Amino acid sequence: MMRLAAASAALLLGACSHTVQVDGEFPQPVGPQHPLTVGVYLSEGFREFTYHEDSEDRDEWNISTGRAQENLFETVLGSMFAETIPLGQYPANLPSDVELVIVPEVRELQFTMPRETRVNIFEVWIKYDMHAYAPNGDSVASWVITAYGKTPTAFLKSREAALAQAINVALRDAGATLYTGFAKVPELQALLADKRRAISLEKIPSPTDTASAVDTPVE
Repeated sequence: MMRLAAASAALLLGACSHTVQVDGEFPQPVGPQHPLTVGVYLSEGFREFTYHEDSEDRDEWNISTGRAQENLFETVLGSMFAETIPLGQYPANLPSDVELVIVPEVRELQFTMPRETRVNIFEVWIKYDMHAYAPNGDSVASWVITAYGKTPTAFLKSREAALAQAINVALRDAGATLYTGFAKVPELQALLADKRRAISLEKIPSPTDTASAVDTPVE
């Protein structure tokens, strides 16, 4: 009985709890902007997202990515459009000039443990559900962003630091996918084409304006 109690105590002592706070600063993409005024709504659950894992075959992990992914999406979306408006709430009090609302959600976060205990290299996968809405609340498009990251060095002593680095790499991958893939979503591609067509028509002078210019005497 005493041996069983001692073994149970050893198992309890062997189980560890790990807390990872991911803080990321992300470069602003440089490139042509889409001609839209976009509202971006990051929910409280998104901004404070924490992944919790406590399985029988792993240690307990509490991984907070909310602050980093908030920085990422604000930075990337802020560079993609002619104007980006952060929304404190949605759908209430939507600014009148918003043409599209983007709402991201975390679908899934997974990570693999290091194969060797002395080498702290993690692999991470993150999936985001992306939603785009019209000002009236109708769904315009939904698509999925899948991101991958791996600890870039094997020389970190801390597992927490190694996992945080892998998550930051995955977040950068998510940002690149968002930036390059937005206009490839069929519904958004059509929306952008309609917007550019409308802008082009606005630049064409009307027959009345052309006639007025011709009839105006030159002094």
